[in-house]
Amino acid sequence: MNKFAKWLAVSSIISIVTIIGVFVYTIDPKTTESLHNIRPLYLVAAAGIHLLGFAMWGIRTKTMAGALGYNLEIKKAFEIVISSSFLAAMTPSSVGGEPLRIHLLQSDRMPVGSATAVVLGERVLDAIIILTAAPFALSLFGEVLGGGKLDSLLMFGQLFLFFILAILLYAIWKPHYTRRFLQWIINKCSRLFGDDKKHIFCNISEKVDTELEEFHYSIFFFLKEGRVGLIAGIFCTFAFWFIEFSMLPVLLMGLNQYPSPVIVYAAQVLLMIVIIIPATPGSSGVAEIGATTLFSVFVPTYMLGIIVVAWRTLTFYLNLLVGGFVSFKILKDTVEVDELLK
Repeated sequence: MNKFAKWLAVSSIISIVTIIGVFVYTIDPKTTESLHNIRPLYLVAAAGIHLLGFAMWGIRTKTMAGALGYNLEIKKAFEIVISSSFLAAMTPSSVGGEPLRIHLLQSDRMPVGSATAVVLGERVLDAIIILTAAPFALSLFGEVLGGGKLDSLLMFGQLFLFFILAILLYAIWKPHYTRRFLQWIINKCSRLFGDDKKHIFCNISEKVDTELEEFHYSIFFFLKEGRVGLIAGIFCTFAFWFIEFSMLPVLLMGLNQYPSPVIVYAAQVLLMIVIIIPATPGSSGVAEIGATTLFSVFVPTYMLGIIVVAWRTLTFYLNLLVGGFVSFKILKDTVEVDELLK
């Protein structure tokens, strides 16, 4: 079994086991009754909205590539972002999608530096928008839930998220100090674990150095040569997340649930931060548990299992299905996919 097959099996098994656990915890007689009242057209519309999100992502990629002087065909842009969702669904923090997008952009005659600038630029824009929205999402949850102790916890969470956002912006603004600080942490850890583990930390140090260099090069490349594309990318990123987060309210309507759309959007912002934790391939298990916890604020317990399954089907299994089909259509075989997972 090659590496991509192992990642696929692990992520799918963890997801299925967790979903079964959620169902066991939440199912009751009302759950069965609710299944008879599902409105399929809304579920189809929710799937369509998710696919529309891919279209907006493709437009963003094309726009940012165009700002650097490369005319990327819209069809090719769609193929690149859809195929990357396959590897993203199998790797922690969805990091597998980035190397594939860089590889496919490079294969379309774009220099690796420009391809890296586009892909990492998209990642940074996503992070800034989600981290900026997260404190406001926490504030909304505080108003809904109330409670003195919980208010203190939510305030701490808001301060922590602002701190993370400040670190990200500082890392962009002062790359030299960021690199020195991270290398200092790695050296301290190396001494703490002794000479036996020194080679591991040397590898980590080299990888961090390379990633930071690419990251900073990408950001300043856009700030210097692709400002118009960066501004357009920001608008496309807002549109992408608005479309993507609009899927769940439509999905809830298909299951006869009508919570406040604002709190539904807020829950998804917080869920994106939970999902980015590199705990499991494709955030399997983490995503289901996080969704169950956050959705329980506006969904009755007996419906939680159904909603989590429907949401995960569209955001994970649909990505595997569509992304896998497009990936193998482009790459022809699994060998290249396996190489990108290394």
